[in-house]
Amino acid sequence: MAISKLDDLKLWIAGPMASASKPMPDGSKPGPGGWGRFVVQVNDPSDKVSQLRQGGIVFKNDILEGPGGKQILCVDPSGNLVELRLNNSL
Repeated sequence: MAISKLDDLKLWIAGPMASASKPMPDGSKPGPGGWGRFVVQVNDPSDKVSQLRQGGIVFKNDILEGPGGKQILCVDPSGNLVELRLNNSL
């Protein structure tokens, strides 16, 4: 993964072995470019997942933990893919 930064804006570019290239538990596979998505950094993904599920938000997977930290993907009410990621130094 490469991260480019300009002031407070960060652009994350995932490589072919990153989580953006892997299929979801339901069997759906990413299209060209992987799972393009917005990333929202949170202090506690588990707490946010519980709150969002109660509000009817659908999640594509369970919380994953890897070299970049904890992450989970959800779909917002407009159908956009959003990643919740543990707020760390990335």
